[in-house]
Amino acid sequence: MRIRAVDHPLVAHKLTVLRNAGTDSPTFRRLADELVTLLAYEATRDVRTASVQINTPVAPTSGVKLAPPKPLVVPILRAGLGMLDGMTRLLPTAEVGFLGMVRNEDTLRPVTYASRLPDDLSGRQCYVLDPMLATGGTLIAAVRLLIDRGADDITCITLLAAPEGLAAMDAAFGADADHPGVPVTIVTAAIDERLNERGYIVPGLGDAGDRLYGIV
Repeated sequence: MRIRAVDHPLVAHKLTVLRNAGTDSPTFRRLADELVTLLAYEATRDVRTASVQINTPVAPTSGVKLAPPKPLVVPILRAGLGMLDGMTRLLPTAEVGFLGMVRNEDTLRPVTYASRLPDDLSGRQCYVLDPMLATGGTLIAAVRLLIDRGADDITCITLLAAPEGLAAMDAAFGADADHPGVPVTIVTAAIDERLNERGYIVPGLGDAGDRLYGIV
């Protein structure tokens, strides 16, 4: 498993404003959207391409285009929806699937309540969007579901990650795990200190879904 913590001053600046408890929801949504586009640039570094011949106004030349099958972007509802526009802005030809997952606050384990994905993901590169990698339970369940349907390259994009979540992901998808042949990459804006007793990232930024959409 690969971990990429994006080291860029614009990423750090936008993340600092997102962390601030005084940032209102409209500003939070806008900055999250902008931050995801920056993370998506790094996350798509290994997107598959194919050679293509074109004619410029001056002369023929060679270039590249995205190779089939189309990448699949999978936001995890509800907070992952706040990352979707930022991702598809950079990758507009990708298809979009949806996973509805929620963490049981007593057991800290994920529960899937909705799924809208192709049955066959053979040969597909998938990009999973979830703002927070805390315990890792939600992302592990999502990635396993995609692998079971045939995905052979998965990148998870998060605003923040906790060391405990990264360790859980590595245990599930690292070299000694059940699916060592499927590349799994984590791209995040920052790796924070730890989880607290409630399973929240510290210092974190609070509940991403609530800060994006309000408490409902």
